[in-house]
Amino acid sequence: MTDLPTLRTFVTVAQEGSVSRAAERLHLTQPAVSLKLKQLQTRLDLRLFHRHARGLALSDDGQALLPAAEKALAAMAAFEQQAGTLHSTLRGRLRIGTIVDPEFIRLGAFLRRLVERAPQLETELSHGMSGSVLARLRRDELDVGFYLAPPGEGPGDADDEIACRELTHFDYQVIAPAGWGSRLSGSGWRQLARQPWIVTPADSVHHRLLNGALAPLGVTPRGVARVDQEACMLDLVRAGVGLSLARDALAMAERQERGLTVVDGVRLPCALCFVWRRRRGEEPVIGEALAVLEQVW
Repeated sequence: MTDLPTLRTFVTVAQEGSVSRAAERLHLTQPAVSLKLKQLQTRLDLRLFHRHARGLALSDDGQALLPAAEKALAAMAAFEQQAGTLHSTLRGRLRIGTIVDPEFIRLGAFLRRLVERAPQLETELSHGMSGSVLARLRRDELDVGFYLAPPGEGPGDADDEIACRELTHFDYQVIAPAGWGSRLSGSGWRQLARQPWIVTPADSVHHRLLNGALAPLGVTPRGVARVDQEACMLDLVRAGVGLSLARDALAMAERQERGLTVVDGVRLPCALCFVWRRRRGEEPVIGEALAVLEQVW
């Protein structure tokens, strides 16, 4: 079997038409090049070159073999290039905790750029509430996740363990069924707490925000229904069951499209965050996620 260095010598001599110029390109001595050509012709039992006044010219057999030799060298170059890229190609799995709706957290754009940058990286999505994302991060069941908290608060007590990057700020507003405007006009948090509320589990940011507003006043919301999905909360408000919190853009859309009441002068600031365990921050898959995050947000 002909080895690649010998094939490379054959192709280079054919291209240069000269042993001396081929030797210079290959960083070999002229005798070494001549020896390789002689060994190749002997092995194949073919005459590959003819001598002429200016050097060497391919014989008919040499002309017939040259394309195959060039193809073999190109294939090996492609093989080595592919092998080289594998050293820098990120592999593995990134487990992402998601919350609220995909559009709000720009999940589609995030995943598209991640796939473009690291096509060998597998992603696994797990949807839940902010508190459950944080708990699963701490148990290493997730690698990264989205999280909602008051601006500057981050993961709170878990701050030493969980790293947090704030992506954007927005407000939560109190929404109520259509026609409740006069009933709630001028109400502060004390008055609002006495109204029927659609409440959420402790893992929900709605629970943490509402409790943060009411606890200092020594009051709690009068819960009439407990749900763990934003879509259910909105549906119950539309049905006239009670009050709920909603992101400002969502609250405005519900008022415009369905006539829901948005309580004036009552807002709870919030931040959308990206979280991961501090001790894992140098891991390649998490570093890649953070790099993509910079492009999306």
